[in-house]
Amino acid sequence: MTLDLDRFAATPLDREPFDHLVLPGFVPQDTAVAAAAAFPGPDLPGVLPAPAKPGNDAFGDLLREIRSPAISEAFGRKFGLDLDPSTLMVTLRARARPVDGQIHTDSTTKVVTALIYLNTDWSNAGGRLRLLRGPNDLDDMIAEVPPVAGTLIAFRRTDCSWHGHKPFDGPRRAIMFNWMTDAAAARRELRRHTVSAGIKTLLHAR
Repeated sequence: MTLDLDRFAATPLDREPFDHLVLPGFVPQDTAVAAAAAFPGPDLPGVLPAPAKPGNDAFGDLLREIRSPAISEAFGRKFGLDLDPSTLMVTLRARARPVDGQIHTDSTTKVVTALIYLNTDWSNAGGRLRLLRGPNDLDDMIAEVPPVAGTLIAFRRTDCSWHGHKPFDGPRRAIMFNWMTDAAAARRELRRHTVSAGIKTLLHAR
């Protein structure tokens, strides 16, 4: 396994105002850069389904590791939750629009949210995810995370797990994985993202 689960296990959760952690280098640099180069998502905004059968490349290897039971076990231990691999939903983000990044909490069907960023560098002030103390001020932050390759951010979904980012327009690549409330919710949300991505692909082709 290439993911640095030892460092992940040794990194304590920040508890305020909601359980979260930020871990640069969760994916080793060489692996992260290779996975970024093999990123399969079309250059479309929104949430895209991750390949069900990934290729035999660095991105595919990374995706298979994320889907392994060992990852659900490690994240479950970290957050003190029983995270069943059957509830895991893995999606991609390929591109941000200026309207993206508005302050929000995730849907109540999500239990834990994690992102692995796959951008080789990031100098722009926009597109840096901010974890926030409340819903009204993007500058009232507890952390700001540049989306550079290999960085992990993970948090437990609560009614106060506010986050967002300043506007950015352009490629902003990430693997997003969520443990959902149950397997049915994971399947339902993945179907919805698959249909949405299909429509976007058709409109983009026109």
